[in-house]
Amino acid sequence: MQLLDGKFVSEKIKAEIALEAADFLASSGRKPHLVAILVGNDGGSETYVASKMKNCEKVGFKSSLIRYNTEVTEAELINKISEINFDSEVDGLIVQLPLPAHIDPEKITEAINYKKDVDGFHPINLGRMMRNLPCFIPATPYGILLMLEAYQINTSGMHCVVVGRSNIVGSPMSVLMARNSNPGNCTVTLTHSRTQNLKEMVLQGDIIVAAIGKKNFITADMVKPGAIIIDVGINREVSTETKSGYKLYGDVDFEQVAPISSWITPVPGGVGLMTIVGLLKNTLASAKGEIYS
Repeated sequence: MQLLDGKFVSEKIKAEIALEAADFLASSGRKPHLVAILVGNDGGSETYVASKMKNCEKVGFKSSLIRYNTEVTEAELINKISEINFDSEVDGLIVQLPLPAHIDPEKITEAINYKKDVDGFHPINLGRMMRNLPCFIPATPYGILLMLEAYQINTSGMHCVVVGRSNIVGSPMSVLMARNSNPGNCTVTLTHSRTQNLKEMVLQGDIIVAAIGKKNFITADMVKPGAIIIDVGINREVSTETKSGYKLYGDVDFEQVAPISSWITPVPGGVGLMTIVGLLKNTLASAKGEIYS
């Protein structure tokens, strides 16, 4: 078993991003600029956004955080998004999910200018991804591809089983692993909570991408020896063992599964760190006009 070390890979890629950002500043006179909108004070969202802002600073980006309380209306939020869409000094815009129940996340996603949609959630970016056209790839799948690439894992001809069908991870991951590239060129099975004989399906996977959002869902009896395990899960539980007061668990039972896998991502220290790298690379590409001019 070998670790797919998100900390090691993310630090290496961020050093490369920092060099490119410095070159961009020298040539354009400004830094790549990411704006994040945070509604409410959900603990998980606060942590994620703070990490994104910190990493922007680390690589030489400008970052701005706009906060709203939970009473903000959908119309107010869309008006602010529209204002940012027309700001030529902003390269990337993200709205942290989840949002309060009275705000439709689909409306918010579609309100973002797809040319600044560095999370890669807008229907235009997802549609272009389906057709293998230049686009912003959703940050988590992008980060997974970058990790597989960094470890020079040849996925061609493998059977990739994706567990979870969200528009953020599972569905785009299934498309990306099937396309004619490396990482890619896999035969892909997309499974979910309603899949019959799920255990038998997952057992077929040379690569298993676990993104179902349930603690330790993938157990050793669902994994064939030598499989590559990508654990996307971030399940927070209250804990007295940590200073933060909570502990993170993946969707994979790491202790059971790691000994029989060939490669595996830890939680924390795996895909989560690579998600931020995907976001940073999308923001830099936006600033440089590499995807949309």
